[in-house]
Amino acid sequence: MATSPVLRATAVFTAAVLLSVAGCSDNGDKDGNGDGAEQDLAGQKLDWKDCPAPSAAEGGGDAPSPLPGGSKWQCSFMNVPRDYAKPDGETIELALIRVKARDTKNRIGSLIFNFGGPGVSGVTGLPSLAANYEKLRSRYDLVGFDPRGVGRSVGIECYDDEQLDEYYAQDSTPDDATEEKAFTESLAEYASACEENSGDELPYVGTTNAARDLDLMRQVLGDNKLYYFGISYGTELGGVYAHLFPRRVGRAVFDAVVDPTKSSEQGSLGQTRGFQLALDNFAQDCVDRGEECALPGRTVKEIEEFIADLIKRLDQKPVKGIGERRLTQSHAANGIIQTLYSQDYWQYLEQGLDEADGGNGELLLTLSDSLNGRSPDGSYSNIGAANASINCVDYKARHDLEQTKAKLPEFRKVSPVFGDFLGWGLSGCSQWPVDGEWDTPDVRAPGSAPILVIGNTGDPATPYAGARKMAEELGKGVGIELTYRGEGHGAYNSDDPCVQGAVNAYLLEGKVPAAGTVCQ
Repeated sequence: MATSPVLRATAVFTAAVLLSVAGCSDNGDKDGNGDGAEQDLAGQKLDWKDCPAPSAAEGGGDAPSPLPGGSKWQCSFMNVPRDYAKPDGETIELALIRVKARDTKNRIGSLIFNFGGPGVSGVTGLPSLAANYEKLRSRYDLVGFDPRGVGRSVGIECYDDEQLDEYYAQDSTPDDATEEKAFTESLAEYASACEENSGDELPYVGTTNAARDLDLMRQVLGDNKLYYFGISYGTELGGVYAHLFPRRVGRAVFDAVVDPTKSSEQGSLGQTRGFQLALDNFAQDCVDRGEECALPGRTVKEIEEFIADLIKRLDQKPVKGIGERRLTQSHAANGIIQTLYSQDYWQYLEQGLDEADGGNGELLLTLSDSLNGRSPDGSYSNIGAANASINCVDYKARHDLEQTKAKLPEFRKVSPVFGDFLGWGLSGCSQWPVDGEWDTPDVRAPGSAPILVIGNTGDPATPYAGARKMAEELGKGVGIELTYRGEGHGAYNSDDPCVQGAVNAYLLEGKVPAAGTVCQ
């Protein structure tokens, strides 16, 4: 079953996948560079080679093609401490990918990307989205990486592909004591499988260690400052980095911003509200198009009642999906959520709902597979396992069955369509074998260079209010807020010239936009 941690802050990379399938002080010395064994690791030389095809854990597919003009992608591995409390102990490898700057004479440094999740592979994500960042490549090497626990960076393993098919198809909104028992046992079995298959890594995959990896990466790449573009969960990672190493921040952009002041429960409720807002906007668009819209109902309420009724019917009787796999209630909810990440995919939502109502669940199941990291050949990336592991080692909250049930009315009030799904998701870490680190992450960063923080008013996964909170928490003169009045998850990849102009001017020329700038 897909629980709300899977939706914590899924990256805009998800939209790219969808298109293809659907058609506060520094640590270490004063410069924040660490000492001893960390300094030795900072001096390592990377062996850059032609990139292989992505691993199954990264999502599979073909090796990245050269960019227009012939620039080739290069891949390497970087050694980092498994446990930063024991920097001279065992090391693990992080997978990296880069493409070099076009203008080597005026090169600024390496611009490191994190596309979110947590759990999204940057080694596959960056080449997929590279066309959007070609302007930035004029003066930066573009660098992506698989964070620890993700993809080829000692990826967390829990279930095999066949087990995941069954797991994601299960009923994730139990209606009675028997279903509640099955739900709770399923969470325990999944957590046990993660511990059995990846127990040595589970304690070390959290965001704090990932932030320390970023600083080591900065040094290995030869930069005095970190140049960073964080999207979705990547903004939380960037905020934690800025808190730990404020004087190491160079130019940084946070897009689709996670609210660092919210607990895991508050974050889930905020996402529930955000996806409901996106569904409202989808339904209103359907109403505005009149008879062109294939869905029954001529008001927003009627269309959403149709969607809620369809999901309830699927709980009782799944419909034809792909091969022998059926479209279940859980798959349908995931498929709907997947399309709300971008207005460009509303057409697939309309089509998928109409077809499922007629007994054909193939499209909604394909969309659900995309969210869960399932390829058409039946193999899964490890995005789900990595997402759960990182979430549960970050956040302390452990909602048991009764605590979760007590919160459901609040979730249902916020969204009659998504409330049950994201409400029950509060139980996602209840059986986890490793304790969480924080209630909320500390992102205060006095002394940091300005960080451009972009909020999208129509963002379903990282609601708009989070950008203001992030800017405030980073501190006066550090968090510079920019608003984009649009739809979908994120702003830069919307191709809005105002947003892209502001980001490009900052990253390439160091020109900080006025706080409170609005793009629409």
